[in-house]
Amino acid sequence: MATRKPASAKSRSPRGSAGRRTDPPSIGEYLIKRLQDYGIAHVFGIPGDFVLQFYAMLTESPLQVVGCTREDNAGFAADGYARVHGMGAVCVTFSVGGLSMCNSIAGAFAEKSPVVVISGAPGVDERRSDPLLHHRVRDFNTQREVFEKITVASASLDDPLTAFREIDRCLAACERYKRPVYLELPRDRVRTKPLHFQETNQEKPVSNKHALREALEEATEAINSSERPVIIAGVEMHRFGLGDEVVRLAEKHQIPMCATLLGKSVVSERHPLYLGIYEGAMCREPVRKFVEDSDCIILLGTFMTDIDLGIYTAKLDLAKCIYVTSDMLQISHHHFHDVLLGDFIKGLLKADLSPPKRPIPANCRREVSKFVLVPSAKITTSRLFARINELLDENMVVVADVGDSLFGAADLTIYRDTEFLSPAYYTSMGFAIPAALGAQFGNPKLRPIVLVGDGAFQMTCLELSTATKHGFNPIVLVLNNKGYGTERFLQEGPFNDIPNWEYHRLPDLLGGGWGFEVHTEGDLEKALNAALANRDRFSLLNIHLEQDDISPALDRLAKSLSKRI
Repeated sequence: MATRKPASAKSRSPRGSAGRRTDPPSIGEYLIKRLQDYGIAHVFGIPGDFVLQFYAMLTESPLQVVGCTREDNAGFAADGYARVHGMGAVCVTFSVGGLSMCNSIAGAFAEKSPVVVISGAPGVDERRSDPLLHHRVRDFNTQREVFEKITVASASLDDPLTAFREIDRCLAACERYKRPVYLELPRDRVRTKPLHFQETNQEKPVSNKHALREALEEATEAINSSERPVIIAGVEMHRFGLGDEVVRLAEKHQIPMCATLLGKSVVSERHPLYLGIYEGAMCREPVRKFVEDSDCIILLGTFMTDIDLGIYTAKLDLAKCIYVTSDMLQISHHHFHDVLLGDFIKGLLKADLSPPKRPIPANCRREVSKFVLVPSAKITTSRLFARINELLDENMVVVADVGDSLFGAADLTIYRDTEFLSPAYYTSMGFAIPAALGAQFGNPKLRPIVLVGDGAFQMTCLELSTATKHGFNPIVLVLNNKGYGTERFLQEGPFNDIPNWEYHRLPDLLGGGWGFEVHTEGDLEKALNAALANRDRFSLLNIHLEQDDISPALDRLAKSLSKRI
């Protein structure tokens, strides 16, 4: 952990303009105020009796409460909101609400998405005789202990002596580490006032200046002595708002750059220095060869996950790497501690670098040929993604669920920051629909293009009712191959088959939206044109695919793995 120093900003004063002490906020009021201080404008969730008092307080506040259909969906929505907006929040009741949300919050933790989890709890006074209250599991601390494993900080706001400082501590940790935090609010403490006013005193992390200097010196030497440098930008460039710095570094020294699958859209994929997605055998062969032939690989905010590394088909020599994340800094086999990610990247921008100019081979640049419609042709996965690639613009956000929806999306051309969301590391099915809802609340100017397999769609599709309620207009493409397609690729069996819903008829059930059934390229063209024109509600395309039809990216991986096996 980096060393810390007190923040320079003045602490909030408890006095009014005339110097008189104002009435201090209650625990619930203070929490709402601090959420707003961090820029949160929406809170996702589902009410329950242990959190109803706080819900009433939320509805009277400037924050907008967004009711979802399930708690895990609320978690996914808050995650999607955080990835677009900066920080998200979700509020649920005790145990049946909180424990239902564990999967989506675990995904936010794994992929560093800053979500504030607020859970109601039985009152402190009603616990005294150890009663068997409803929703209780084992003891009253069980839920908090579970969330301690999947959040970066947690607190029970049961003591007015500590509750206010605990709120500050947890929210600061959420911002600092870009990971979820957990706050448990007993229902008889929502309106509790502080016993003594406590001023906010936040501390800001700082780098150890000696470690930072030595790391920059060693990195400078490694880059300047290289002949074939390359930058790989990862998802933390999104989370910490460092995408512009990465581009400036590449442009200043003309260093070619690529991104990981989880970090897709860190930089515009139209940039002249951009190579493409690097993901081992799943990426295009010229990109794979260019990266793996490099003698200085600058990994910035990159997660070295099995998915990002093409199921470990990547061949990266750590002895040739400068590898920095918010948690670690490694240059070759040397480790540096107490160096902040932003400080290191900004230091590289100021460093006296003089790397050689490395030309980018023409075959590394993926030329996107114009999509020529064959109306009667049966739709295939590769042709579907080719057509999607042509319709994307800077006002859209692609939200990809796991499986071939994700692998196929790797070849899409994304224009700029925050235009691609996916659970590309934790890979939880069902992410896309509720995350698209959160993304549209986070930035209403972005229209979601949702790519989801039929299996994942069946898990969380009813969150489209929330989109309907709020007048949102995502375009949802259901890749319908009648089952778990990627799992068929791994292990065939009847367990991969699922019921074939008439997905295009779901708008009839929800009382809003447009549905389209797609068998051919002509069907797809008509449906997409209608969906793009339909801006006042969601559109759902039921796209029928063969069971053995896979994307080019998954096909590349399959061929590589077959050689190893």
